[in-house]
Amino acid sequence: MAFSAKTEYGLVALIEIAAKYGTGGVTQVAEIAARQTIPDRYLEQMLTSLRRGGILHSIRGPKGGYQLAKPPAAISVADVVACLEGSAHESSEGRRQTPEFAVLHDLDQQLEVARQSLLQSTTLETLIAQRDNKTRDSAMYFI
Repeated sequence: MAFSAKTEYGLVALIEIAAKYGTGGVTQVAEIAARQTIPDRYLEQMLTSLRRGGILHSIRGPKGGYQLAKPPAAISVADVVACLEGSAHESSEGRRQTPEFAVLHDLDQQLEVARQSLLQSTTLETLIAQRDNKTRDSAMYFI
C-alpha cells in the first residue's frame, strides 16, 4: 500500500520543517505550499492534525509558523501515518472463508507487519539524510 496523498504531503512538509529543527527556525505554511505546490488550506489541515497529535508546535504571529515538538530522530514515519490516517484495522466480516482467501489474508498480514516495521524504524532524521544525499548526488559540476 502506497502512501495516501494526505500522508505524502504531510511527510514532505515535515521534512522541510524538520530540516530547520537544529536552528530553531520556524516554517510557515505558505513557504511549504509554494515550494511543494500543495494547496495552502489542505496543508494547514494536515499540519493542524500533526499539531494535535503532538508532532508539531505552532507559533502565532506574523513571524509564526510550525516547529517540530520533538527531535527528528524521535518521530517515526509510523507516528506520522497514524496521526494522519489513523490505524487501519480491517474487519474480517464478509471475508470469504476458503483456504485460498485465507492464504492471501495471511500474506497481507505479513506485508503489513513488514511495512509497519519499516515505517517504525524510519524517522524524519532518516528522511532528511536521504533527501540530502539525493540533493548532493544530483548536483553536477562542469568545468
